[in-house]
Amino acid sequence: MSGMDIHEILKYLPHRYPFLLVDRVISYERGKDIVALKNVSINEPFFPGHFPHHPVMPGVLIVEALAQAAAILTLRTEDSQVDKNSVYYFVGIDGVRFKRPVMAGDQLILNVSIDREKKGLWKYSAHAEVDGNLVTEAKLMCTARNV
Repeated sequence: MSGMDIHEILKYLPHRYPFLLVDRVISYERGKDIVALKNVSINEPFFPGHFPHHPVMPGVLIVEALAQAAAILTLRTEDSQVDKNSVYYFVGIDGVRFKRPVMAGDQLILNVSIDREKKGLWKYSAHAEVDGNLVTEAKLMCTARNV
């Protein structure tokens, strides 16, 4: 299916600045996969401290960006939107590998595919790229819970 702009993304993610880490959805297929992007700007709030002399995006935020893309995919698959009565949580992260740093000015491409869903627990294979080069890969597990 076609992509989503930031206005549509905001209907599916409760995150807001400075923690919204998906700028655009390039493509997605319900029940299968999503390709999204994060433009990594020098104006990101983490760069002054990570690291002032060599701005690198923290790896945990790359994994969070992948999880946000996974949440959009799941919500689109279930045909639901953000609800103030529920939160989409990480319940597991396995096999995370960081292959190269993500720098200010990079465009981070987020690729997430659904491996399976059972009793509300979603498992994904995810990887992020910059300029076609693998920067991060991981297996993610997430679930929605009422708050």
